[in-house]
Amino acid sequence: MSTMNKDIKSMIKDEMEKYRDEDRRQEAGVCIIGEARKDREGDEQDNPELFKTEIDYHRYWKDMYEKEHKLRQEAEGETTIVKGIGQNSPEMKILKSEVEALKQQLHLNNEEAERTIKNLEIRLAESLEVNESHQKLNGKIQVRLTELEEENKKMHDHLNKQINNARKSGM
Repeated sequence: MSTMNKDIKSMIKDEMEKYRDEDRRQEAGVCIIGEARKDREGDEQDNPELFKTEIDYHRYWKDMYEKEHKLRQEAEGETTIVKGIGQNSPEMKILKSEVEALKQQLHLNNEEAERTIKNLEIRLAESLEVNESHQKLNGKIQVRLTELEEENKKMHDHLNKQINNARKSGM
């Protein structure tokens, strides 16, 4: 199929080149119409069947070219329309607005998350300060408790000594 397309394209290209050459000759001032008439009259008189076949062949390819050209233009037009409609369709507009709304929501969520993180960092710093002061206070309390326990033991020993002395003395 690819070879056939290449052959057709080549024939169309050759045919187009003939038309371009004809245009060039006309621009150069050469009377092609008169020459073509002479050629046709000679060809037609020499071999009328070949002349008719050649004209049919050229018409066929010209018609094919025109049909393909028209189809290509229609396809390009439809593609342009589809692209235009696709970007401006109600569905696309809705999706674009949803994307924008989601972008805004994401931005708001990011800002809220940043505020939450900042607040949590502040609370953490405050909690660490409280914890540090509690540790200091707890350390002081532990020292005081140890001191009181030692005093209590001394007092207990002193009282036990007095009770033992009192018992010994007969009381």
